[in-house]
Amino acid sequence: MSELVRVMRAWEWARPVRPVRREVLSATPELEEGRPPLLFVPGYGHGAWVYAEHWLGHAAARGFPAYAVSLRGHGGSGPAPDATLRAYAHDVVQVAAGLPRQAVLVGHGAGALVVAHALARYPARAAVLVAPVLGGWATFGAAMRRNPFGTLPAVFGGGLRLHRRQLFSRELPEADARRYTGRLGRAARRAQWRLLTGAEPEPPVGRPPVLVLGSPDDLVVPPSALTGAARRYDSAPLLFPGMGHDLMLDARWQEPIDAILDWLDKGPARDDRP
Repeated sequence: MSELVRVMRAWEWARPVRPVRREVLSATPELEEGRPPLLFVPGYGHGAWVYAEHWLGHAAARGFPAYAVSLRGHGGSGPAPDATLRAYAHDVVQVAAGLPRQAVLVGHGAGALVVAHALARYPARAAVLVAPVLGGWATFGAAMRRNPFGTLPAVFGGGLRLHRRQLFSRELPEADARRYTGRLGRAARRAQWRLLTGAEPEPPVGRPPVLVLGSPDDLVVPPSALTGAARRYDSAPLLFPGMGHDLMLDARWQEPIDAILDWLDKGPARDDRP
């Protein structure tokens, strides 16, 4: 009963999140093998398209139904200039609840923070935090040191700007890097500010297994942040040296998604768990 009360909060009923059109892209296996669906959540400024480039099709080819949602105000979802972190988490919970089976939530960057908050409201089968930006002043300080001109405007309500070297390795062709960065948008000011100032998520419902992965060469998320995120979930980070922040778009995109799917095949995605 306590978990039910924690998921269904009275004040959320009193002040419901405004509905919005949500873009959900998908790729499904040719043969249904009973594996849990994966719901991919992009980071701020990114849309579901970042997963449609490589990861959705690859996951489906390995037997996993794969979905990606654009948070409100991102990608093809409806506009939401005043969206909050709570509204973003609501989007994830609503889409996950509509999937045919208990889902695995996969969040990238600030989308990992959204997933962390969604886990307090949705009993996920498992979760994966990719290059997680979990917020707080430590994150803000690291961002100011690594990208002061792109970070400072966000303090005053402007957009958080990330440059090509932060997002991708040198291995990614320049034409691809320009094409991807040209599609980036921006998050709502209220949600962006909450990311900078910190928004500690509540404990997950049902204590699902959580995998944290990233690159020690990520110029957005330092190795210490990866270690700290993994410790929060009693694990160690899985590292992919030489990659940039946007692992799902970088030149060696297949390595991290295969690691995620291998992890799921070995444990959280199996139907014979006790």
